Amino acid sequence: MTEPVVLIIDDEPDIRELLGITLRRMGVSVKSAEDLATGRALIDSGTVHLVLTDMKLPDGNGLDLVEMIQQRYPNLPVAVITAYGNMDVAIRALKSGAFDFVPKPIDLEVLRRLVEVGLKLSLHSDHIDRRSRDTLIGDSPAMRQIRATIVKLARSQAPILITGESGTGKDLVARLIHSKSPRADQPFIAVNCGAIPGELMESEFFGHRKGSFTGAASDKEGLFQAADGGTLFLDEVGDLPLSLQVKLLRAIQEKSVRRIGDPKEIRVDVRILSATHTNLTEAVRDGAFRQDLFYRINVIELHVPPLRDRGGDIAQLAERILARIAAENGLPGLRLSQAALDRLAAYAFPGNVRELENILERAVAMCDETEIKPGDLLLEAGTDAGRSTEAAPYDRSMPLDRYIDDVEKRAILEALEKTHWNRTAAARVLGLTFRSLRYRLKRLGLE
Repeated sequence: MTEPVVLIIDDEPDIRELLGITLRRMGVSVKSAEDLATGRALIDSGTVHLVLTDMKLPDGNGLDLVEMIQQRYPNLPVAVITAYGNMDVAIRALKSGAFDFVPKPIDLEVLRRLVEVGLKLSLHSDHIDRRSRDTLIGDSPAMRQIRATIVKLARSQAPILITGESGTGKDLVARLIHSKSPRADQPFIAVNCGAIPGELMESEFFGHRKGSFTGAASDKEGLFQAADGGTLFLDEVGDLPLSLQVKLLRAIQEKSVRRIGDPKEIRVDVRILSATHTNLTEAVRDGAFRQDLFYRINVIELHVPPLRDRGGDIAQLAERILARIAAENGLPGLRLSQAALDRLAAYAFPGNVRELENILERAVAMCDETEIKPGDLLLEAGTDAGRSTEAAPYDRSMPLDRYIDDVEKRAILEALEKTHWNRTAAARVLGLTFRSLRYRLKRLGLE
């Protein structure tokens, strides 16, 4: 097999020599250029598999090269070399299409890892299965666009913020981005930031040394180390306390972590994906979320639409979910009647896909035949079900516990909407503890 070729574009001879020596020791062929014009000519020759470019060059800006490569050679990965601490430039490069960046002074271990990922992306991307239609179900324009976007985002190392209401499948989108990326054979570590007690967060994220605090009976590896080489998915990132946000920002920017009680830093190579159902822009304005961290994790935003905005997908989703539930319960041949499908299509699904799953699980338990009827779904009457926050009059034909659940669900949804889906604020509005609200969200299928 022909050696892969990396092009280094930098006007400093010492940098070109240092990078060249490092890459040749990796078994990589190296080409060098001291300006954009020479670099473009080498790229046009068609013998380059990865480009490393400085940002400031004698005849132009590295961003111009990134944009040119995106337009003319979209499958050619390009990484930028940035000045120390200049994260604004790094973020602009990532937004323009660079797959990653390396800051000066260049850490050679960071460089080697970057080159390994970049060459895997360039040389082996044809072996990655890009199809996601069987995993992210739906043929609505919104879902087709999301699937196409996932393929593009998987080629980048840029941090991505996945937004959308609870239950829309943000975690599934994150897993797909990882599985379609050159990191697919490395760990995918998911953490719910709202589920870790505040006093344990630093230890969970960064690890600790034995004896560093009361209860630290042994060394512990943090989430960043567990995800080294792969992807770290920060679900409900808006729930992180400000004290941890500072340390998280530094870990992302420096690509290193320090365990509690450890004087040394540990290099980590982790791609960050985040998700939230809250409005982080408002959280930044209210001082609940750091602006610098927001810009760092929100290099690219991917919005997952609510199920009510892609009603054409409901039948396909319902039939696929029902087939899985029926198989798990040993009920082959169970199906939805057309009337039940029509009833689902008329429902607004405040809990989105997760609520659809809960409805079908309940229907399977209620159904006495091989076909699920509208009555088995136990949905309240009305084609705009789930949108009104006012409780309907009690219908004696409905089980009392079902009616009470509906009233509770409406009250919780109204509080969440008033607080822009900030669960802590919603709990205060409802006069509940945060833990109590989380329990109700899970029980009602709104988690």
